[in-house]
Amino acid sequence: MDNPLHQSLLDGELAGSRYTLRTPRGLLAGIVGMHQGARAGSSLEFKEHRDYEPGDDLRHIDWNAYARSDHLVVKLFHEEVTPHLDVILDGSRSMALPGTTKAEAALGLAGFFVAAASNAGFSHRVWLAHDGCAQLQGNAGRPDTWELPSFDYRGNPADAFQRRPPLLRPRGVRLLISDLLWPGDPLPIVGPCAERATAFIVVQLLAAADVQPPERGNLRLVDTETDQRWELLVDDGAIERYRDAMECHQQLWHAACRQAGAFLTSAIAEDVLRDWRLDELVRAEFLQVM
Repeated sequence: MDNPLHQSLLDGELAGSRYTLRTPRGLLAGIVGMHQGARAGSSLEFKEHRDYEPGDDLRHIDWNAYARSDHLVVKLFHEEVTPHLDVILDGSRSMALPGTTKAEAALGLAGFFVAAASNAGFSHRVWLAHDGCAQLQGNAGRPDTWELPSFDYRGNPADAFQRRPPLLRPRGVRLLISDLLWPGDPLPIVGPCAERATAFIVVQLLAAADVQPPERGNLRLVDTETDQRWELLVDDGAIERYRDAMECHQQLWHAACRQAGAFLTSAIAEDVLRDWRLDELVRAEFLQVM
């Protein structure tokens, strides 16, 4: 019988082959040869002038403009963006929550984005945030050549980044696929992933069970990463507190992504595996239907 992870990876690759990965217009300043970003860089296409500041490269001073105005200005040029995608996959145990398909959907989404990136001429790397961040074996090739990951890490991506961060390609596109369900400040991950990136996309992948509070009654909760257990009476107050805590947590991530210039979208694993529709990313122009 086929491994469900392998099958979802193939399904995701097939679904992604109908899309092209893009960088939204708001992040692009034009395309000449390689993809280009909106920041100033060192390519040869002129972008604009700005006033000279101490420490600027003297080679970028526009001496013709100085001769006309007796005012020092420097030329800014479009930054060339490496057509590369780095996918960071959350390998923690919460992504393999029993009774859910989060692991299958997460791996399938990795295959989806790699296929869309290949259609756009991007190279790619897939990183597993596990005991440190390491590349999946075979990850630079087609998804059907990848070694299937183990979603059994007892920490979270923030711990993995602290142990060994991924070596992300400068000026590429970065993608984090995770349920984001760990406590703490998101910026230790969001900041480094957004730094020197053309774009950083965060896909919060939740199971339906993560979104819908449990049924009323006595419940035993088990932390999937620590095996710690709690006995809990689920009543109306507990359900309301759960919803409030989830909303506050998501607002924290939205704020961190806005601060870093990242794009955050949410998806339900069961829905992803059913139709592979990522409409919000299409509307935001990160994906284009071929």
